[in-house]
Amino acid sequence: MQPTEDDLRLIRKTLDLAGSAAAQGIHPFAALLVDEQGEVLMTQVNAYLPHQDMTGHAERVLMTRASQTWRPHEMAGFTMYVSVEPCCMCAGAAYWAGLGRLVYGVSEHRLKQMTGNHPENPTLDLPCRQVFASGQRAVEVLGPLLEDEAAEVHEAFWRNQTQ
Repeated sequence: MQPTEDDLRLIRKTLDLAGSAAAQGIHPFAALLVDEQGEVLMTQVNAYLPHQDMTGHAERVLMTRASQTWRPHEMAGFTMYVSVEPCCMCAGAAYWAGLGRLVYGVSEHRLKQMTGNHPENPTLDLPCRQVFASGQRAVEVLGPLLEDEAAEVHEAFWRNQTQ
C-alpha cells in the first residue's frame, strides 16, 4: 500500500507535534486522530509527565479519549497517525476502540535500538501488525513511513537522556 499525499502531510504534522513535545522535555511521541475527510479530530502527546505514568503513551491516551467520544462503528472510518509504531498496549487500545486504520513513522524495532533499556521507555519489539492479526477484525496498517525523518527527534532526545 502506497501512502497518499494526505498520509505524508499528516505524518509530518505528527512528527512536528513530537518535536514540539521533545523541546518541552516530554518524551517525543505524538498521535493524531483523523476522520474520513482528513479532518484532525484530536491530538495527543506523551503523558508520562508529570506523574511518571508508564501507561501514558500518546496513542493509548488518544484512544481512551476517542473511545469516550465515538463508538467503534464510527472509529472504523478513522485513521490514527503516530510518530512511532504503537506498542502492544497501544495497539490493543486502538483495536478495542475500533480504529480502522493506522499510519506510523518509526518502527518499534528501530525505537528499541535507539532507546535501549531506558527505564522510562523499556521498548517491546512486538510489531503492531502482530497484535492486530490476533484480533477478530482487520486494522489497516501503513508504516514505517518517513522512518529516517521520524527517527531524528528520537535519536537526539534519547541520546540526551543518557548523558
